[in-house]
Amino acid sequence: MQPARDLFSYRKHWAHRFGPAPFLPMSRAEMDELGWDSCDVILVTGDAYVDLPSFGMAIVGRVLEAQGFRVGIVAQPDWHSTRDFMKLGRPNLFFGVTGGNMDSMVNRYTADRRIRSDDAYTPHGVAGARPDRCVIVYSQRVREAYKDVPVVVGGIEASLRRIAHFDYWSEKVRRSVLLDAKADLLVYGNAERQVCEIAHRLAAGTPISEIRDLRGTAFVRRETPEGWTEIDSTSVDEPGPLAPPVDPYALTPGAGGVHGAIAAGVRTVGTSVDKAIHEERLDRPPRGDHARRQHDTGTGNETGRPWRPVVDRST
Repeated sequence: MQPARDLFSYRKHWAHRFGPAPFLPMSRAEMDELGWDSCDVILVTGDAYVDLPSFGMAIVGRVLEAQGFRVGIVAQPDWHSTRDFMKLGRPNLFFGVTGGNMDSMVNRYTADRRIRSDDAYTPHGVAGARPDRCVIVYSQRVREAYKDVPVVVGGIEASLRRIAHFDYWSEKVRRSVLLDAKADLLVYGNAERQVCEIAHRLAAGTPISEIRDLRGTAFVRRETPEGWTEIDSTSVDEPGPLAPPVDPYALTPGAGGVHGAIAAGVRTVGTSVDKAIHEERLDRPPRGDHARRQHDTGTGNETGRPWRPVVDRST
């Protein structure tokens, strides 16, 4: 595995002579103003393009630009066709695809699986500007538009779904997003180093299928590599029923009285446990001022009736 390299130790790509762009182009007209005939890298994102460090694609785009590459942005494209994915033309190196600053499912749905009414990463907060699982959808549209262009996916959505995972929204275990997106590489975490290394290698003529030694990347293999051992996950963690959670405040069962009843069961309002608590308090002898106000039918409560406090209003 190749060790991490200093970001600014690379020799700049020849296109650095164009200088930095005021904003990364989002149309052919903006490319023409910069004097570009093509982009080296095109980034596709589910967020609006805002040239600030709080937006991941803006950072990645500017880092690649500092390496000398010409970077274009396709922000929140219409995923129903390939038209928006082709508006900047074919990139010289690769497409970079991300769902944005948030997982697209979290962005679009609440924890109750209801559709959100707004989107904080869309102009004017308008909801519905991105599809469900947009890393998969965008990557498939890019493949449809340019079959032979490498596709690299990244961002929080791809990072968290790079291996088999439980999907809350469908309540199923889904396979790696790489398989559904049909991407060549997945970069996870803060991927500036990986993206720069990938761009420089592709610019040097290395096929993306040969980039297999880069830290922070994931890719699909058709067979188990030599020297590796495949382990069945069920031998490590067998599926089965989950043990009920332990209540740290529960008392010891069998203690007797009301406390034992509370420890033996779950107390809810109106249950027999509540009734037991009420009766025990009535059977308890009065103390202090309550003894002076006690209504007693005998010296020792011979009738067996429970002690009941009575307020004497004659004094």
